[in-house]
Amino acid sequence: MSDRPDSSRNSSAKGRGRSQGASGPKRSSGKKNPGPAKIVIPAGVAARRLAVDALVRIDSEGAYANLTLPPMLSRSSLDQRDRAFATELVYGTTRMRRACDWLVDRFLPDPERIDTNTRAWLRIGAFQLAFLDTPPHAAVGATVEAAPRRISGLCNAVLRKVATSLPAKWPSEQVRLSQPDWILELLSADLGSDAAIGALEAMNRSATSTVRDDGYVQDLASQWVVDAAEVTIGDFVLDMCAAPGGKATALAAAGARVVAADVRPSRVGLIADNARRLSLAADSFMVLAADGTAPPLREAVFDKVLLDAPCSGLGALRRRADARWRINPGDIDMLAELQRSLLASAIRLVRPGGELIFSVCTLSRAESVEIDEWSLAEYPHLVALDAPGGVWTPLGRGAILLPQSADTDGMYLLRLKVPQSADGGESSQ
Repeated sequence: MSDRPDSSRNSSAKGRGRSQGASGPKRSSGKKNPGPAKIVIPAGVAARRLAVDALVRIDSEGAYANLTLPPMLSRSSLDQRDRAFATELVYGTTRMRRACDWLVDRFLPDPERIDTNTRAWLRIGAFQLAFLDTPPHAAVGATVEAAPRRISGLCNAVLRKVATSLPAKWPSEQVRLSQPDWILELLSADLGSDAAIGALEAMNRSATSTVRDDGYVQDLASQWVVDAAEVTIGDFVLDMCAAPGGKATALAAAGARVVAADVRPSRVGLIADNARRLSLAADSFMVLAADGTAPPLREAVFDKVLLDAPCSGLGALRRRADARWRINPGDIDMLAELQRSLLASAIRLVRPGGELIFSVCTLSRAESVEIDEWSLAEYPHLVALDAPGGVWTPLGRGAILLPQSADTDGMYLLRLKVPQSADGGESSQ
């Protein structure tokens, strides 16, 4: 269906309105003039147009996918099914951007001259063909119908050629996996080639959603970190970098008295909002805006401290669609330095006999096993506790969870106990 008004119908109606004849105006028939016909845009067209609008903002304005798309969907008239389709187009195309560009650029005379909007239309078409397994006639036809008329011919020609070229013979693993070269190289060095490729393949699939008993949506890997903390009713627990509050609220639900801290006041507001939504009692769940490297808290008072530290997020690339295009190699060393500083602060807050739980949703050695090695050198009196088993793989004194092991985010976990006595032994209490 055309998305443009029928101009001939409008002009004809105007002509009839002006022609009154010799006898003057005609009597009204009593029926109200319905006015111009409402333009109905097919849902698939509307979903694709919304997706392209989001992709253009992400590409040209540097907007974050997870912050840009939800309000756009809320303002739209799309039903739940088409919202899900638009979401898959935006997140999937963002993840697979490099692969999609390679698929279409082979059939463009001058790829560098393609503007951002046209590029976005070609990307969503290629994504549907190569990664959504949409039938070619549907993917090409629907995309061409939804695209602006000025580029519909180009989209039609290029996407038809993409369709006939599949399955693709990729020029490299980096292009096939749609990753910056350095990420595959780093993870291959840190995990081994097979494990790295398996992890990146898993993180190119859409993230699954798991709903806790209290209604909070949280990845299983994060829930397993909370399980590993093994809190008991009444434990006094600090979640040092708590926003948006998923782990902190789970700790409270397990019976702990929780202090949930974060350095950014805006993010602290998210923690408070989630606590209210889950009806957590104010006397058992406290929210604090504080810098974890210099927390305004008494030392040696917490039974357990959870440090879910800021990291590169290389284990959560499926959930953060644009993260692979934002993180730089140099960021990892800076983040590892921050993690060491936070860990040093966290250790001072744990009471004798208490525990520190360190976790990061990344897969790099610098942010996982090398943090463990540093902590062993700096704090040799700390006792490493047993790492979780099952789908977790031992790494250093902790364990790593690869995304392909259980269809979750990737995670590293390390549990350290502060001895009762200064010499590292347990007291006789």
